Amino acid sequence: MAEESNNTLTNPAVAAAAGGGGDSLTEEISEKLHSHHSSSSSSSDSDSEKRASSPVKDARVFRLFGREKPLHSVFGAGKPADVLLWRNKKISAGLLGGATAVWVLFELLECHLLTLVCHISILVLAILFLWSNVHTFIHKAPPRIPQVHLPEEPFLQVVSALRIEINRGLTSLRDIASGRNLKKFLVVIAGLWILSIVGSWGNFLTLFYITFVFLHTVPVLYEKYEDKIDPFAEKATIEIKKQYSVFDAKVLSKIPRGPFKGKKLD
Repeated sequence: MAEESNNTLTNPAVAAAAGGGGDSLTEEISEKLHSHHSSSSSSSDSDSEKRASSPVKDARVFRLFGREKPLHSVFGAGKPADVLLWRNKKISAGLLGGATAVWVLFELLECHLLTLVCHISILVLAILFLWSNVHTFIHKAPPRIPQVHLPEEPFLQVVSALRIEINRGLTSLRDIASGRNLKKFLVVIAGLWILSIVGSWGNFLTLFYITFVFLHTVPVLYEKYEDKIDPFAEKATIEIKKQYSVFDAKVLSKIPRGPFKGKKLD
């Protein structure tokens, strides 16, 4: 047995065959490793390409009114935005409930504002007056009536902001009336016509209450279902643009326009 093993090891043909088998095995292992490395690198490249292309795809998603920021940022990302989007449910529900109570009180129960304010003032003043005079007999502390001073700065800021918005609106109305922008003219006329129809449904208080409820319900519903609403809005926007282009080519382009700013009139 020892002689046979020595012959096998010393036989050059057998050693060559064994060496050839080892080389082929090494080549197969290296080929498998190379193929696995190339497949993993290609898969990682494809994943990186998908990741690189995904932000571009997301950036092209249609959003209503062309917004690029979240709805909370569009509303200012402050306390008003938290109230409108129901981030603070207690405050939002309290405001909506208070507005509903005021509308029911004045619209359904037909109370008058001046009468209600006068009656509430009479009741409060009577209670405080009696309490201030009889507190020594009932062994109670006198009422602490706070001294209220309205600051001047907030009112000036509100008036200044209101003045800027009124001037901006008057400038827009002047541009529309001058006949320079027919599209804006039609939009304003349509908006005023719709507002007149809504105003005929009730008085100013009802219109204010409808607007208040609209602001406290529609934005939060849109934020919740924006992924379903935006595709429909995109289709509607494309269809409206098509119809407007046809209307512009057939009707609006044939209407004479007013004088431009740079043109001098004789």
